[in-house]
Amino acid sequence: MKKKLLLGYSPCPNDTYIFHGLASGSVAWPGGLEITLADVEELNASAATGKLDVIKVSVAAAAGILDEYVLLRAGGAMGYGVGPIVVTKGERDLASLDGKVIATPGRKTTAHLLFGLCCHNAGINVECREMIFDEVMPAVAAGEVEAGVVIHEGRFTFGDKGLNKLLDLGAWWERHTGLPIPLGAIAIRRSLGEETARAMNEAIRQSLLEASQFPDKAAAYIKAHAQEMDDAVIQEHIATFVTDYSLDVGDAGVSAVRRLLKEAGWTQGNEFITV
Repeated sequence: MKKKLLLGYSPCPNDTYIFHGLASGSVAWPGGLEITLADVEELNASAATGKLDVIKVSVAAAAGILDEYVLLRAGGAMGYGVGPIVVTKGERDLASLDGKVIATPGRKTTAHLLFGLCCHNAGINVECREMIFDEVMPAVAAGEVEAGVVIHEGRFTFGDKGLNKLLDLGAWWERHTGLPIPLGAIAIRRSLGEETARAMNEAIRQSLLEASQFPDKAAAYIKAHAQEMDDAVIQEHIATFVTDYSLDVGDAGVSAVRRLLKEAGWTQGNEFITV
């Protein structure tokens, strides 16, 4: 009998879509699950303290927890054309941000790391101000910061706020590496053992496959946590961030995760992903 596990993921539509089967019990987990939904940076902080058994984390944040956790092959957010974007109130170029205050959705997020790498590559220095992800666009629109790094549904709605896209950080990563951008992954505590890790990976796959086959079953659950997103944005969010890599990262995905982890300061040690 598997023990009850503490599972954490975000309220974003891609996560609630993937995990609805497990959350509803239609995909069974022997022993049961206690589920926590939280903002991505809150989840990253929880992972750093080891509070949860299975947890969605930014791949950048995973670099600091791999002694205690291993990443699963399923359930994450990865792909081409899915990366965070940099938005401004008016037409700007990257060089014009030198020395300016820029909002980012948390220091441990993949978005923050990508922006830092991009700025370093361009030879500019900025002051980053960390915010909850849904505070970034309002801060840019109000002129509180010169630009903002936008994640989640902001990729689709920034124009509604009167903002302009300066840079697509996912496209920048793809040009420089040729790899998909690994935004988030599911981590499981190493102490639970390989058998449990494999079983959880398969349970997540089955939960995702159920959502793909019967999307109406998950609709109310997704909508309840979607923070007032309209239905069209919810569907675009899912279509963008739930990809074939969410079922299994594959060889290209493993290479992408390894590359990003190294950029985030991970040094080769324990195997970082389940086989």
